[in-house]
Amino acid sequence: MNFDHNTLRILNILKDSFFPLLKAGLEYTVPLAVISFILGLALALVTALARISNMKLLSFIARVYVSIIRGTPLLVQLFIIFYGLPDIGVTLQPLTAGIIGFTLSVGAYNSEVIRAAILSIPKGQWEAAYSIGMNYNQALRRVILPQAARVSVPPLANSFIGLVKDTSLAATITVTEMFQVAQVITARTYEPLWLYIEAAVIYFMFSSVLTAFQNRIEKKLSMYVTR
Repeated sequence: MNFDHNTLRILNILKDSFFPLLKAGLEYTVPLAVISFILGLALALVTALARISNMKLLSFIARVYVSIIRGTPLLVQLFIIFYGLPDIGVTLQPLTAGIIGFTLSVGAYNSEVIRAAILSIPKGQWEAAYSIGMNYNQALRRVILPQAARVSVPPLANSFIGLVKDTSLAATITVTEMFQVAQVITARTYEPLWLYIEAAVIYFMFSSVLTAFQNRIEKKLSMYVTR
């Protein structure tokens, strides 16, 4: 098969850029997503428990936090954290700013997932736990949360896959993740179409692997669901 000079040039660019993009994805994109998701999940659990708490102040604070994060764009939040906070003397490294921004976003959105999962557990489960002498914390930890966790797996897994793709926004605050590497190579080679397509393919690869992993987890959990 014969290729003209420009086609060969593009193929060489794609070949040379594939591993730098993949390396950036494995070194920055995936760790950024994993760390943010773990921290965000902990924040989401605390926020969800605060939302259903009888303490009105805690519930109000949690509600305001969720409303602000869900009501403003993630990109704007990242800009406020990285570019805005230095105006009040708080300067953060790009990766740290990215983790904080994504953690706050994950915490807000997934708190609603966890809250809904907890509320979906029949009240009879609470009553059964109380009837054998458990207090609120014991019932929550031993009876309610394990069941809620099973219900939460599909939407939380979808959230994590979405987060992996959303980490591309970290390029706007100079985190050297995969999309920023694609931008740097594009600035050098002047081939934005093919390089961005290549980056999209790698994101798709990551998402496909995570989706397959999600399906395995859901299948395994379904074995324990009484039908």
